[in-house]
Amino acid sequence: MHIDRLPDAYADTSSFSYHVDEDWYADLDRFRALFAEDWPAAQVDELHAAQTFLVREARLIDDGRFNDWLELFAGDGLYWVPVTAGGGNPRREVSHAFDDHRRLTDRVYWLRTGLAYSQLPPSRTRRLVSNVETFEDLDGTRLIRSNFVIHEYRAGVAKTYVGWYGHVVQETGDGWAIRMKMINLIDSDQYHENLTLVF
Repeated sequence: MHIDRLPDAYADTSSFSYHVDEDWYADLDRFRALFAEDWPAAQVDELHAAQTFLVREARLIDDGRFNDWLELFAGDGLYWVPVTAGGGNPRREVSHAFDDHRRLTDRVYWLRTGLAYSQLPPSRTRRLVSNVETFEDLDGTRLIRSNFVIHEYRAGVAKTYVGWYGHVVQETGDGWAIRMKMINLIDSDQYHENLTLVF
């Protein structure tokens, strides 16, 4: 059957991922370039605010409060675990995860309901976040760069993940919202058997 237009039920596209367009990818290109630059030293209050935000996010994940963590993301937010260090080109290169808000909601649902068999039993994690740097772009968007070490224990096996985060956040009436979280594993180009774990 040929459909010339979407049914009326789909007229409101606000709940779909129609924001993933060329402008969205252009923003990703700009953010990737900014993360590769040297930034001027931030003010103490800026560093404190960035560190406070990262510590809260880490605690939400480690405590398994995934619904609360999901609320940190903007509606056009991206959760990105690239294979290529520093992000690569997501238009042409594969990623371990490249989740818009809808897909990230699915990921959280699977973790919360126990339907993710690779998380039975669930991972116990603790993460350390350090070397925090922050920079405010000309449009008021804030970028945060930091290093992380994540310790995971599941089913008698302990693992450690190391890398750096690239957060892009925007100011809202309720605080900062994540527009992009890029997780750069130092061994991102290697085989990883289970990345159901939220980084």
